[in-house]
Amino acid sequence: MKKILYIFLAIYMALVSSHAATRGDVKVIEASENIRYLTQKIIKSYLHLYRNPKKKSIKHDISESLNRLSDSFRDIAITTKDSDSKDMLDYLMFSKDEIEGIANKKANDEQALLMLDYSEALLEGVRSIEDAHKYDFSQEEKMLIATQKMTYLLERIIKHYMAFKMNLNVKINKKQMKIAIINFEDNLQKINAYDYPHDVDDIRAKINKFWKVNRDFFTKADKLFIPNLLSDSMVYLEGTIAQIALYHSKNQ
Repeated sequence: MKKILYIFLAIYMALVSSHAATRGDVKVIEASENIRYLTQKIIKSYLHLYRNPKKKSIKHDISESLNRLSDSFRDIAITTKDSDSKDMLDYLMFSKDEIEGIANKKANDEQALLMLDYSEALLEGVRSIEDAHKYDFSQEEKMLIATQKMTYLLERIIKHYMAFKMNLNVKINKKQMKIAIINFEDNLQKINAYDYPHDVDDIRAKINKFWKVNRDFFTKADKLFIPNLLSDSMVYLEGTIAQIALYHSKNQ
């Protein structure tokens, strides 16, 4: 996981240096993408903790992700000049504090449903912040964003998969899982349409092959529940996607 973080740090530095006039916007967008990803990851981990309350490693992962979430909020706070974004940030920080409070309590269905609600609220809020800091992305920046969205969507897919199988708002989470799968494949299509050199093309082939296998498990979610195996698979996929992202960061 640390390797993935280092790669996305390199991506961020490449984005920042690509257009000095939009340095602040890039930083806010990057922080927003981190918030989107971390929010899904935290809730996914919480659902794992609900099923395995004695696993201290999961608690550590949640705590680490919450700290990183705070860092991303701080990045936006010290960068944005937009008053609406500052107001929205206050709301997001409140939601983050609520998530942290729930994470420190004994898990139950009611708390898990609250976690899911707060994760969706955070996504809606961060979307409004991103909208206030848009600018014209280069082609390579668009590809980088596609890889970031794919990583976020993998966390989202497994989050909704787990919630659905744990009988938490079954219809809603099953529907959201399917939507996230469609959105993931829309971004994968962008990767598949790009003309990569041979060595990177091999990496892309791995992503497609591995995704096809895992997609089958998600479509069979009514009959099969293998959250630990699929979570490990998503981590592998995220790491492979990060290699594609690194190519685009170097190719600007």
